[in-house]
Amino acid sequence: MGPRGKHVLKTKSTTLTLAIDDNRLTQRVAGPEDEHFSIIERALDVTISHADSGLAIRGAKAATETARDILSQLLTKAKADRKTHLDAGFVRGLLAHASGGPIEKIVTRKRTIEARRPLQNTMIRAMREHDLVLASGPAGTGKTYLAVCYAAAMLERGEVERIILCRPAVEAGERLGFLPGDMKEKVDPYLRPLYDALHDVLAFETVEKHIASKVIEIAPLAFMRGRTLAHAAVILDEAQNTTREQMKMFLTRIGEGSKMFVTGDVTQIDLPKPEQSGFIEALNILRGVESTAIVQFGNEDVVRRKLVGDIVRAYDKRTQTLKSGD
Repeated sequence: MGPRGKHVLKTKSTTLTLAIDDNRLTQRVAGPEDEHFSIIERALDVTISHADSGLAIRGAKAATETARDILSQLLTKAKADRKTHLDAGFVRGLLAHASGGPIEKIVTRKRTIEARRPLQNTMIRAMREHDLVLASGPAGTGKTYLAVCYAAAMLERGEVERIILCRPAVEAGERLGFLPGDMKEKVDPYLRPLYDALHDVLAFETVEKHIASKVIEIAPLAFMRGRTLAHAAVILDEAQNTTREQMKMFLTRIGEGSKMFVTGDVTQIDLPKPEQSGFIEALNILRGVESTAIVQFGNEDVVRRKLVGDIVRAYDKRTQTLKSGD
């Protein structure tokens, strides 16, 4: 393996080893072209090299111990399921949590979801401890996925009696009565990302049964007016496309024994007047309100494949250039 960068070790160095007796496992831990090693090396100022019986990690004592622990977690994951894809996002998540306490998890019968970034940790904790959570951030940060998964886990545990999924159908001008089909068929195109997340953590038959019995309810934002939503996990996605009046109306629907999770991306507003987004207003005025938490993700929190983060950053750079008039 060739060097991936020179390190100036300012303290006495230590060398630790991690035994791996299977070259295929070593390759999975290393990642394509030793990408995982490179990420750990840059973050911890250590060097990782292949040894006769596994891996050798060299650097300051605390850093090498942290690096070996992260590599051990990668190895454990690789051994547990040889089909599991270990990506760079997972490695960065392990690094982020290395000194930040336990990794928060969402547990359902079908699968367990682990936080892969510090702010994902924060969001899961916030959903557990608060009745209203507003999560803002770009695509790929996992904010909506975590909200749906947490709602599904609450339903399985009996903490709520139903899940309500809601999105503003801006593209249809909220005039859904003109679209063909029943209510589910009318709003399906706008709620597909929420369905996908549900099916990821609940059995397909369970999801369909709950939808049929209204345990899982799909409703456009326009149909929330006048309702009180008790003993429910209520999710409003694409919240950046709500008006101020719609957002206030939605937030005041929360009833006894309910939790609300509101997610959106303030850089993707489709309203005719973006400055009138109710989500932006809510993020500003609800800080400090009791039982409310606000989690704001950034581009560095993107957990999808690296390309997604690169795309987001490229668009942000272009936006800044246009604003500066260059």
